[in-house]
Amino acid sequence: MQPLSTPSTPVSLAPPARRSGKRTRRVRGIIFLKDVAALAFTAFGGPQAHLAMMFRLLVDKRRYISTAELLELQALCALLPGPTSTQTITVIGFRLGGPNLAYLTLLVWMAPSVTLMTIAALTLSHLDPVRVGAFVQFVQPVAVGFVAFSAYRIAEKVIHTKTAVGLMVASAMMAYFFQLPWILPLLLLAGGAVTTVRYRKHAIIQEKKPLQVEWANFFLWLGILLGAAVLGHYTRLLPVRLFENFYRNGSLVFGGGQVLAPLLFAEFVKFKHYLTAPEFLSGLGLVQAMPGPNFSIAAYIGALAMRPAGGPGMQVVGALVGTAGIFLPGTFLIFFVIRFWDRLRQYRVVQASLEGINAVSAGLVCAATFLLYHPLPDRELSLPFHLGPIDTLPLNPLLIGTTFLVLLSEKVPSVFIVGAALLAGVLLR
Repeated sequence: MQPLSTPSTPVSLAPPARRSGKRTRRVRGIIFLKDVAALAFTAFGGPQAHLAMMFRLLVDKRRYISTAELLELQALCALLPGPTSTQTITVIGFRLGGPNLAYLTLLVWMAPSVTLMTIAALTLSHLDPVRVGAFVQFVQPVAVGFVAFSAYRIAEKVIHTKTAVGLMVASAMMAYFFQLPWILPLLLLAGGAVTTVRYRKHAIIQEKKPLQVEWANFFLWLGILLGAAVLGHYTRLLPVRLFENFYRNGSLVFGGGQVLAPLLFAEFVKFKHYLTAPEFLSGLGLVQAMPGPNFSIAAYIGALAMRPAGGPGMQVVGALVGTAGIFLPGTFLIFFVIRFWDRLRQYRVVQASLEGINAVSAGLVCAATFLLYHPLPDRELSLPFHLGPIDTLPLNPLLIGTTFLVLLSEKVPSVFIVGAALLAGVLLR
């Protein structure tokens, strides 16, 4: 009798269906990360424009989540401190593939802007912010067009009652006339409270899963906050103190990069003198021209703050410390909340509140369209022919309207629209 032959490759004992399911999730995760990378390189214009592009790519094209789910997650992230668009795309990764995919999503999303802002800090004396601004001069109105289209699509999908219309209009007006850091979470809470009274109209879920809160990420956030403060006080090491400064600011700021900028200016320029006011303003202008999260300005500030500690190597350390400090608090907090959010939303009161929260979210995007339009510099397009007294046309409304119509056709990918705007800036600067 001959001995049984040993197979040359190990045989998996997992059922075929399970292996197939894991392979499908892995492939879907890879595709999702490619989409995140595409957004990271093309999502100009701040959180509102980021949300508009997420709707177009992640909802309309890929259908990773629904419109209502994205609005719900965005509103949930807006209620927490930290970078809202970063938290939103990270938690989508969490929904699709758990913590591992979420952390990869965070890294892919912030890597381009962090890298570019680090390079900017290392080569500060060779950069001309005016020339960089010329390259992206057409990207800014295109980004406003994305926001306007997002406002239209959101309103189309979530506004179905007179109450929702009223909340959308009221929140848009409040956000437009009162541009305060605390107004965003307050409006979201108020909108949810208005529609909570309708909770009896929602069906009762008979078999509710018990509400269990996992406190690990909350205690991790709090422990690092306190530990970094104590360690920085006693060691006086500059990298540790920088991490504590950024971590504290990332833990306390609501409203995104626009609110973060004055806080960082007061601490790092006015109080600690780590960089000059012109250096800070140059970085602020550059980060507006970069794709991805505006919180990446922390890499720029961290790199410049480490100049007294040594050469470029220490400046890179400062950029990494600043990046970790500013992004980690919001990540820990959203990971803490999202683990029990699905169970919390089983309750009719929470379900009813989502109608008001979604309506307010639509209003905030409408307000963002006008708020982002006003700072655009006036540009005019000279006509090759005369139309009576009209020799020029206002360029910004023309670009915004064209972007809106192109997006409405649903035939041109977002990356091509942004690419065309960048190319125009290079050719016509």
